[in-house]
Amino acid sequence: MKKQNASPSPPKPNRDRPNVLPLKGEIDLHVSPVITASLNAMIEKKPDRVVIDLSDVTYIDSAGLAALIQAMQKVEAYGGKFLLAGLQETVRSIFEISRLDQVFQIFPDTEAALAASE
Repeated sequence: MKKQNASPSPPKPNRDRPNVLPLKGEIDLHVSPVITASLNAMIEKKPDRVVIDLSDVTYIDSAGLAALIQAMQKVEAYGGKFLLAGLQETVRSIFEISRLDQVFQIFPDTEAALAASE
């Protein structure tokens, strides 16, 4: 198995759905700044809703959680919606333990998040 590079490539929004940001692997201290930069680039466009697809994320640490919280606050500041989708069981348990499952709007998948009404 190939080891990941020290500087991960920034996640890019889905071309068909520019307000969906798919994340992969482990979201930790090393990856969080790159994700924050991608989130900020998306948020600058002020989309009505930002959907973070976490279906391929296997782990998230406090730095990753902080990046998502900051992004959510920025989106809510201009009146947008910040939604999480597709949490795997291990990632969901991290959100539950930290009680962030009560802070974020979490959906089973990106389609459900995109279709969710106000």
